[in-house]
This record gives sequence, structure tokens and C-alpha cells, in this order.
Amino acid sequence: MKASQRLLVKKSVNPANFNKGGLEKTLSAFSLTMMGVGAIVGSGIFITPGIIAAKYAGPAAMLSFVIAAVVCSLAALCYAEFSSTIPLAGSAYTYVYTVFGEFLAWILGWSLISEYLFAVSSVAVSWSSYFQNLMSGFGLKLPTFLTAAAGTAGVSGAGFNLIAFVVVLAVSLLLVGGLQESTRVNSIMVIVKILVIVLFIGVAIFFVKPANYHPFMPHGVSGLVKGASLAFYAYIGFDAVSTASEEVKNPKRNMPIGIVGSLVVASILYVAMAAVLVGVVHYSKLNVGDPVAYALAVIHQNWAAGIVSLGAVVGMTTVLIVMLYGGTRLLFAISRDGLLPKVFRTVSPHTKVPVKSTWIFGIIASVFAAVIPLDKIAELVNIGTLFAFAMVSIGVLFLRRHETLQQINSSFKVPFYPVLPVVSFLACIYLMLNLQAFTWHMFGIWLVIGIVIYFAYSYRHSRIRAGLRVKESKS
Repeated sequence: MKASQRLLVKKSVNPANFNKGGLEKTLSAFSLTMMGVGAIVGSGIFITPGIIAAKYAGPAAMLSFVIAAVVCSLAALCYAEFSSTIPLAGSAYTYVYTVFGEFLAWILGWSLISEYLFAVSSVAVSWSSYFQNLMSGFGLKLPTFLTAAAGTAGVSGAGFNLIAFVVVLAVSLLLVGGLQESTRVNSIMVIVKILVIVLFIGVAIFFVKPANYHPFMPHGVSGLVKGASLAFYAYIGFDAVSTASEEVKNPKRNMPIGIVGSLVVASILYVAMAAVLVGVVHYSKLNVGDPVAYALAVIHQNWAAGIVSLGAVVGMTTVLIVMLYGGTRLLFAISRDGLLPKVFRTVSPHTKVPVKSTWIFGIIASVFAAVIPLDKIAELVNIGTLFAFAMVSIGVLFLRRHETLQQINSSFKVPFYPVLPVVSFLACIYLMLNLQAFTWHMFGIWLVIGIVIYFAYSYRHSRIRAGLRVKESKS
């Protein structure tokens, strides 16, 4: 076999092995939906609608979220078909390995590692800021050098973000205790978060002024589309749900429900929040760091501000749980294929959780959160996600032609095939091309590091390639 063919060797999928991965099947459709909502609806719901309204779309910010949800739903439908057909850990990495081959799968997997790693780190930094605001309300304050990373803009004397460091380790401890316990805590927090959002909407809706909706699109269609581009990133957490497919009781039924259901619930919450927010406060005044708290101050409902801050902290905690979980399951899947050391695929016989992988990933993310400023660690999250969305979308075309998988009775099929997967692919590529040059530079550096690791370790330790060598030696 030629070297180029070895790079594109595909992962063989045997449906008989879908239940033999070592991970315990405990998740229901409700648990998956709560995971998705937990990942998508974080602190951003209290911030993003105001920024989009003030800078881009005006009162039409609610439509920006609708457009973003539609675009994101295209990729979500593609994920649903893959996850219900191939219920294995690893999400997009496993899907691409099956239809495109090892090298592209490694590139994608390495990109997704950056998504989860930097997502956890950046959310932990934001969690630290909100938590400090809550504590300051009780007269408690930590020294500056223990609450922000060195080099943080506008902060002098910063050095180590202790709160961000501790919260990631705390979530890691929760996850190693078992998936069932973790999802139970996540579901409770998601319900609390939704209640806080509903509380704000229920209080603020009585102060809506119809005049604030005029002009509805002050910056025209271009502003609406730019707002949608920003709103798109509020939804990217749903792909973490697909990493759980190997631990789902009935993946053919529950995976599509979890992925699509979480996106629908999150979309309703984002649109409702944006609609009420711009109705209470004129869009031109919402370019602030805490637009929801500002709106409550404008209508003299400061009593609810503390509850909203609590909701933001709870919201970010659920994001940490789901994204940290997704990252560890990705490492588990890559390691199981031999592309990473076996320490990442070791599963505890008691909790059925990859404990070592969880701790390694959690410690690295906690250190990043503690020492690197937020604006630096958030750059790689979006591009890695869009790359995954694009590959999964176009991959559906090859999935339908797969000799083994086309025999599987998948309970979900992408509608309007093949138009919808192609449109989803093009939409993701378009959004990638609109990212900043600095993001592309960072992405390029990350990929170079990944390629070096692949040829230095992964290529030689690949389990699939090892099997090919055995066959060739016998022939």
C-alpha cells in the first residue's frame, strides 16, 4: 500500500461492536437535551443579545438568532444522522475517520481538542469574573494577583486566576464520580438557569416600550447578517452532545432528539431574551458588559440583578460540565484508535469513566485558565468548531455510500438530501472565511503542532495501520 493510501486508511465500523466500548450506557433523551442546553445556553445569553443589538442588528437581533439557529440546525441534522448511525465516542472525529480516513480524522480531532480545551478555559475565566462579582456583594474580595491571569487587559498586578483554576478541577472531580451523577447535577443546574431566564423575561416584559423597536433594522440586511454570524457562536455547544453517543441507551432514537431538541430549546430562550431586552432598553444603549443587569437597573428592578448573576454562574457551570465531558470522550476515542497514548483510554471498572483522561484534560485546562488572558485563549474555539461542522456536513454524502453503514437501519436521515448537507457545508466554510486573520494564524500553528505529533507518534501507533501491517506480512 502506498504512503498516501496509508494516510487515508479508513476506520472499519462493525455494528456488532457498538455496545462493547467499555463505557456505560446511562443517558436518556432528556439527559442529552439537558446536556445540549447546558452547553449552548451559558453566560452568553446574558451578554450576546445586547452586543448584537447595539453593534449590528438593532431590534432585529432576535432575527439574527433565528438565522443563526437555522444555519446551525443544518449541521445539527447532519450530526444527528451520523450519531444515530455510528453510536461511538469521538463525535466528528469518529465520523470523519469512517468516511474520509485517518489523517483527516486526526486533523479534525486535533482541531476539536483545541475547541474543547480552550472553551473550558475561557468559560472558567468568565465564571471567575461573575463569581467575584457575586462575592463582592457580600464584601468578600480576593487579591488581584489571585483573580486574573498575567497580562490581562486593564488589570495590573495579575498573575494566577485561582478561582478559574479551582472551578475546572471541581468539575473534573464531579465527572470522575460517574456520568449518571454528573448528568443529574447538570440537569438540575440547567433547570435553575432556565428559571432565571424566564424570571427576567417575566419581569421585564411588563416594561417593554413599542417605540424601542423602531427602526427595526437600523443597519439593514448587512447588519442582520453580521449579527447572525456572531449569534452563530452562541449555539456551537450542541456538538458536545454527539460525543455522548456511546453512552446513550437508545442512540438511534435519543441522539436526534437530544441534538435537535437542545437546539430548539436554546433558540427559543435566545430569541425571547433578545426580543424583551431591546423592547425594554433602546438598542443603542446595550453595548455594555452586562446588558441584562443594565436593563433591570433602567426599569428599577435591581432586586433581580443578583438572581441573574447567580443564573450566569450556574449557566457557565453547565457549560464547563458538558465541554469538559466532551473533551475527555474525544481523547478517549482518539486513544482507543492508538493515535494518542493508552492512558487516555483507561476506563475505571467502578465508574465506567476514563478517569485519567478526565484529570489530565482538566488539569491542562485549569492551568490555561489560570495563567492565560481570556482574549488569547478564546481565539481557537470557533474555527475548530466550524471546521468540524463543515466536515460532518459534507461527510453525510459519503456516509450514504458507505458499503457497511448503508446496511444499518438508522432511525434518522437528513431531509432534502443531498441539498441540505451541501448547503450546510458551504455555510460553514463561508463563516470560517469571515474569521479574523489572527484566528487563522493561531489555527495554522495549532495544526502544525498536531501534524508533528501525528508523524512522530500517531502514525506509528495506529491500531488500524498495525492491523494492515499484519495482513501485508501474511500475504
